[in-house]
Amino acid sequence: IGRKPNPVLVPYPNLKYAKVCKKRKNGRIIEVIQRIVYGNPEEVMRLLGVDYGGKINTAYIERINLTIRNSLARFVRKSMNCSKILRRHTHALDFFQAWYNFVKPHKSLRLEVNQGRKRWMQRTPAMAEGLVDHVWTIKELMTFHWSSVKRRIAMRQRSR
Repeated sequence: IGRKPNPVLVPYPNLKYAKVCKKRKNGRIIEVIQRIVYGNPEEVMRLLGVDYGGKINTAYIERINLTIRNSLARFVRKSMNCSKILRRHTHALDFFQAWYNFVKPHKSLRLEVNQGRKRWMQRTPAMAEGLVDHVWTIKELMTFHWSSVKRRIAMRQRSR
């Protein structure tokens, strides 16, 4: 009798979430409110790499959001490319994440080697973390069995 109530939404126990709200007046920021929504405040601040003034910096997450929007058409604002099926959307994001971390060399991660004509060694985030020893090809990415990497990541997180 009556409408069924909506389910109670409960966040994951290990969720860490901070919020930065900027109040503006006449186009100028007049106040910045920082709030930790979920998680232990000290741990959230440590994970976010809070600067010396104790301020939460959103530049890193905004940079990732821009990279995703520029790389995946389904994330571009005001476009006809959208994901109608959540599973396909998730797969597209998973593929992008794997490509970004294993295949795409990042200029900021390169190492100076000065070996003859070769001055720089290109690296991916996975190489910088020690998960792999070379820049992968798309073929390597598509044919790799991910269970071994998941085990290595889990062992690394346990040791920290």
